[in-house]
Amino acid sequence: MQDTRRSIFAWAWYDWANSAFATTVMAGFFPVFFTAYWAVGSSTEQGTFFLGAANSLGSLIVALLAPFLGAIADWGSYKKRIFTFFTFLGAIMTGSLFFLKMGSWPLAVLYYSLAVVGFSGANTFYDALLPFVASEKKVDYVSSLGYSLGYIGGGLLFLVNVLMYLNPHWFGLPDEATAIRVSFVIVGVWWLVNTIPLWLWVKEEKAEEELTARDSIKKGLKLTINTIKSFRQLKTIATFLLAYWLYIDGVDTIIRMAVNYGTALGFPSESLIIALLITQFVAFPSALAYSYFGRKVGIKTALKVAIGAYALIAILGFFMTKTIHFYLLAVAIGLFQGGIQALSRSYYTRLIPKEQSAQFFGFFNMLGKFAAIIGPLLMGTITLLTKSNRAGIVSLIVLFILGYFFLGKVDEKKGKQEVEAFIRNIEV
Repeated sequence: MQDTRRSIFAWAWYDWANSAFATTVMAGFFPVFFTAYWAVGSSTEQGTFFLGAANSLGSLIVALLAPFLGAIADWGSYKKRIFTFFTFLGAIMTGSLFFLKMGSWPLAVLYYSLAVVGFSGANTFYDALLPFVASEKKVDYVSSLGYSLGYIGGGLLFLVNVLMYLNPHWFGLPDEATAIRVSFVIVGVWWLVNTIPLWLWVKEEKAEEELTARDSIKKGLKLTINTIKSFRQLKTIATFLLAYWLYIDGVDTIIRMAVNYGTALGFPSESLIIALLITQFVAFPSALAYSYFGRKVGIKTALKVAIGAYALIAILGFFMTKTIHFYLLAVAIGLFQGGIQALSRSYYTRLIPKEQSAQFFGFFNMLGKFAAIIGPLLMGTITLLTKSNRAGIVSLIVLFILGYFFLGKVDEKKGKQEVEAFIRNIEV
């Protein structure tokens, strides 16, 4: 049922659960630990390349599976079940990082890639449940609430993990390396325990024509192929997805590679971790505030402002030389990170049919994950070729410029008309 307090809370609380992976593992400890422990002996340029490849591998797997799994989930009411599979995969593989020894970077890439598969795959079906939780009137607020809770929850656990890293003896741990390895286990447990409210209180509406798993696969694959073919008709959705793919490419790359970039510039790991904490706690109120800003100026306008801000962040990152610069950029990222993510998700719900939300969010997340394939790999490759990490970060500007351009061509009213015509053709 839409707009009930309990279902809204339970849905938004999953961001609290999985953001621990995004902060402690993806943005924080994994890049630092990967370079200093698992890829020990490699140059900073090689470390950047290996890390980019790890992010890209996991994202590629999800990108290829998401549309097909989404279509299957729509017709068999399997959203929560497939969501659960990916959640357990992500949490278990995250905890398994604890067991890897120094120098075992190939296994670290494999485990981390599978954890990214779990994280990204679960997010596809988590997003697809949003139309069942919130009406169009509340969807911007609920989407922003999720990101806001994610930033504060992920930030709080990351703060505890940072204290473990800085003062391992407080927690009965022998050294910093052990503290980081234990933090991977804590993130996995946190992820699963805090998913319980969603499992209990978010109800997935049954499909009007609920099919068996086998029939769902057949129909899901058929509809996915038809949907791909029909993007000629669904021009507005296709244009938005292209814009989203381009600008979120830059956003995700900055999020995932920022610590690695700071390490390459010689900033101490303590400063990088503090910068991540700054981002989390600035992003907590900013995600909700940006939702309010979007209601005042229009969602598309608010997205354009955020895209422009990220382009400026990439430019300023090129000139960064001092730790204070990294802190200031962390504040800037926190101001816009939640807004661009939350409003992109809620804006997309306005363009797609609720009845096929998982299928369409499969494409949405597929492009988001393809962005996470190209972005880190692009940055890593350019860094490796030019021997300059600064060249890698500045290469992201073109993605924001193109994303801004194509977003400007999205017409929401025209998009709804195209979707209505598309649904009528399916029913016939």
